[in-house]
Amino acid sequence: MTDSAPGTRRSYSSARIDDVFGETVPGTTSDEARDREARLGDDWWMEQRPPHHG
Repeated sequence: MTDSAPGTRRSYSSARIDDVFGETVPGTTSDEARDREARLGDDWWMEQRPPHHG
């Protein structure tokens, strides 16, 4: 049996949730972190987009 009353919600800190589940969404995505001198530039990415994203 649990010690909390039915219908009672517990609050958890985001740090505790990250400890249990890990960081689900990084603060910076890989395309944001990409170096400006990277091998693949923006032109390459624009050429690779699907036609329905025109």
